[in-house]
Amino acid sequence: MLNLKGKVAVVTGCGSHGNDFGNGRAIATKLARQGAKIIGTDIDETAGQNTRDFIRKEGHTCEFYKVDMTNENEVQNLFEIIKLKNSSLDILVNNVGQSEPGGPVEIQTEIWDKQFRINLDSAYFCMKQIIPIMKKNNGGSIVNISSVAGLRYVGKPQVAYSASKAALIQMTKTTAVIEAKNNIRLNCVVPGLMHTPLVERLAKKYANGDYEGFVNHRNNQVPMGKMGESWDVANAVLFLCSNEAKYITGTEIIVDGGLTASTP
Repeated sequence: MLNLKGKVAVVTGCGSHGNDFGNGRAIATKLARQGAKIIGTDIDETAGQNTRDFIRKEGHTCEFYKVDMTNENEVQNLFEIIKLKNSSLDILVNNVGQSEPGGPVEIQTEIWDKQFRINLDSAYFCMKQIIPIMKKNNGGSIVNISSVAGLRYVGKPQVAYSASKAALIQMTKTTAVIEAKNNIRLNCVVPGLMHTPLVERLAKKYANGDYEGFVNHRNNQVPMGKMGESWDVANAVLFLCSNEAKYITGTEIIVDGGLTASTP
């Protein structure tokens, strides 16, 4: 089960520093362990190379490209390069994302625009490039990483992030219907409060740097009593990319320990 041998998977935002496993690194590693050739991207070259080297040390195949996924020309150039090296592209995981604080009054217009560029446009640019390739190869799987913030308010004032992640879900659903006839499946994985290296940065943005207090607060928000891990996200992505999910499209898997099912 969950065999990806012979598949080629593009994973954006794959980088992590040191021994840390953010969602992107966990996803790339998980897919590689199941047999996929990984083509990873990240704007942080050191972080991306770190993921590439880790996957290769485990004996799997991974290439890395430094790309600003919010720049359409760079994304187009990336796919032109990888098309020359690969006869097919079977999987795309759009993992790039970022959260900035603020409601409509507080947030600057340039930050609002940048949030949509990072959380929504980056996925659109990749989908625009890879769907024609998948059509020629009789199908493929696209998984977009959204957030429970796109489903409900989760205690942080992040209106641009929430709106862009909600839009990502609907873009995924609409495109899934359009491309169903071409055997191209599109789904979302919707992480909840995950304990990844990102939490430290979020604590600085939303809790005045009180990391321990921020972690405790997030754990207490979850009915299961703790945040999830990047591997929980990666496992959901793996399933949606696999042949076991061949009849699943236009939907989402929520990975949140029961958060969105509860009443705050």
